[in-house]
Amino acid sequence: MSDLEVRMKRLSDAIALKEPDRVPISTPLQCYPMLHAGYTMKDALYNYDIGAECIMKFAREYKPDHVFGHAYVHMGKGPIFEKFLPKTTVWAGQPQGRIPDTSIHQFIEFPVLEDEDLPYFNRDYTGWLLEKGIPGVSGLLEPLGKMMIPRLGPGLDYSQVSHAFSKPDVRKMIETLWEINDMHLELTDKVDALEARLEAEGYPVMNRGMSLTPFDEYSDFYRGTTEAMIDMLEREDEILAFCEVRLKYALDFIRIQARTLKGRWIFIPLHKGMDRFMSDAQFRKLYWPHLRAMIEEIINNDMTPYVYTEGPYDSRIEALTEVPKGKAIFHFEMVDMANAKKILGDTACIAGNFPVWLLEFGTKEKVIEECKRLIDTCAPGGGYMFETSCGFDRVKEENVEAMFQTVMEYGKY
Repeated sequence: MSDLEVRMKRLSDAIALKEPDRVPISTPLQCYPMLHAGYTMKDALYNYDIGAECIMKFAREYKPDHVFGHAYVHMGKGPIFEKFLPKTTVWAGQPQGRIPDTSIHQFIEFPVLEDEDLPYFNRDYTGWLLEKGIPGVSGLLEPLGKMMIPRLGPGLDYSQVSHAFSKPDVRKMIETLWEINDMHLELTDKVDALEARLEAEGYPVMNRGMSLTPFDEYSDFYRGTTEAMIDMLEREDEILAFCEVRLKYALDFIRIQARTLKGRWIFIPLHKGMDRFMSDAQFRKLYWPHLRAMIEEIINNDMTPYVYTEGPYDSRIEALTEVPKGKAIFHFEMVDMANAKKILGDTACIAGNFPVWLLEFGTKEKVIEECKRLIDTCAPGGGYMFETSCGFDRVKEENVEAMFQTVMEYGKY
């Protein structure tokens, strides 16, 4: 078998709860490949080719069983951001920016959907989205809020419609959107080329799709964390109604992705379902039913759900057993892995939980010790992938090398 086939079999065996030849190892890519190669995140955000070479260097040097995360660090998107003017994102290299050139981008959360807009939102979602929602998150798209599109109807004549779309700021917005689309298509070609290079050299790129739970969409992009927490107490029925509607769109998007991603993984980052954010009863009502439906739809469409939990997740592990066996991956940031293995071991592949802080502040000996502890705990019987708890940036190179070397040697079955 080729190197690519060997690694893909190693991954598929782990997902199927079998013992592969050794424990697969991978890490969510963040700033480290760029910093390790002597570049900054600004360099990668404003020159995709630099980022691509950094990813190739990382793969060739450490030889992971799966390369992922490069699609989420916004390589090459700096010029696009400058045109789109997102209000929810700050990035390395941003003019008059708020973060260092060496930093991963940051998501800026705020309530786009304010309390006073809820009646309008519930009555006319599309109208609110065009008049307030979309203009609220992009400086480029602010002219939409002045066009009164929701008030235009079929009874209007052509002059009224053409006038609405012909104001100077709207013309400029449309022309800039065309420019962004051309830039995006060029960037997509470069992403495809990078992933083809990786797989040609034997490194699978399995994680190519993405989906988001309805509650996370509600909390992240509409109401914000604080307001969403209040809404769980005061507007539970409205949250549930929103989630039921958005679930239909999420399932449709999964089916659309399945047209080109059969056999690949769909990344589902879980932002707000963690312990202590909501009670177990709230999780079971507002979060888990929709997540489970998404997981099942991904599996039914011959793809693998890669469920990336964030924060503590110990009280949710029992719920996670309610998925088809040997078909899903659950990545954990903070969890008792011995308990996760005990409860989920015959249901789903588990991954993650290696503390990133140890790579930054720990010794080589401590890194090796923790790698062996996790392997001893999680590897027996299969169904385990070694991954760091999250992506990492300014860490000790000798610790990263020790981590990969230990797993590849000690993790053999």
